[in-house]
Amino acid sequence: MSQYGFIGLGNMGFPMATNLVKAGHEVHVVDMNPAVIERAKTAGMHPRASLRELGDMVEIIFLSLPKGDNVHAVASLSPGLIGSKKAKVVVDFSTIGPAAAVKASEIFAQGNIVYLDSPVSGGTLGAARATLAIMTSCARSEYDKVVDILKVLGKPFHVGDAPGMAQTMKLANNMLSAGALALTSEVFAMGVKNGLDPKVMLDVINVGSGQNTATLDKFPRAVLPRTFDIGFAAVLAHKDLKLCVDEGESLGIPMVIGSAVKELYVMTIAKYGQQADMSDVARLMESWTGVEIKKP
Repeated sequence: MSQYGFIGLGNMGFPMATNLVKAGHEVHVVDMNPAVIERAKTAGMHPRASLRELGDMVEIIFLSLPKGDNVHAVASLSPGLIGSKKAKVVVDFSTIGPAAAVKASEIFAQGNIVYLDSPVSGGTLGAARATLAIMTSCARSEYDKVVDILKVLGKPFHVGDAPGMAQTMKLANNMLSAGALALTSEVFAMGVKNGLDPKVMLDVINVGSGQNTATLDKFPRAVLPRTFDIGFAAVLAHKDLKLCVDEGESLGIPMVIGSAVKELYVMTIAKYGQQADMSDVARLMESWTGVEIKKP
């Protein structure tokens, strides 16, 4: 049995930590939510009172946090992981953008802790099923030390040697995912408005050249059944899209289509609130066209 630490037991972090427990590992956790900590106990995890206590117990610690500021706070907190007895490696599953990953790496390096930029893709379903795509950028020698444990959580990829490269890969992936959902919502609203059965549309598109993650998964799972519960908040989708657009523009790349996709999620949040699901972009299209994308 190996020991690992896990900080951040949200929609993604909790099932990932649970899979580590199921694989026979001892998982020590820190989270700010008391209710989550009680749930963690039930799942066989071992709550720790502080980051310092966690760092005194384990060498490898996983992070799954919402924003770069959260990661930087974990890195900077004193007393915390830096200066603890055992913590040597932090594997960060958060999506925070390239600049924030570089900053996190620099902070942890001050305490001789190696930072692995390692965002994931696959949503809550992939986290639960341990089928996530895990994009990691760090020195190859450091990647080789953790690749076996990453395989417990999904399919790992070494995408580069420097922090921030994995973030770039993740932002590219999320832009394509969000864009596919937005455009699929638009064309399905058009089709239904003109009398097409959306189930038949899915059947045709998924055999044709228009198939994408929205037609293969998100629409049959959350839009046509009217549940709108992909499990990824629209505010988090917008956060990732903004990071992608900002990164592209900083490199001199005109993010014309990406900017339009980002604004669609701004509108989705404005209409359906901070609790809106990513799939509510389809409801936004419905509200504009006066149709419902559902089986007739």
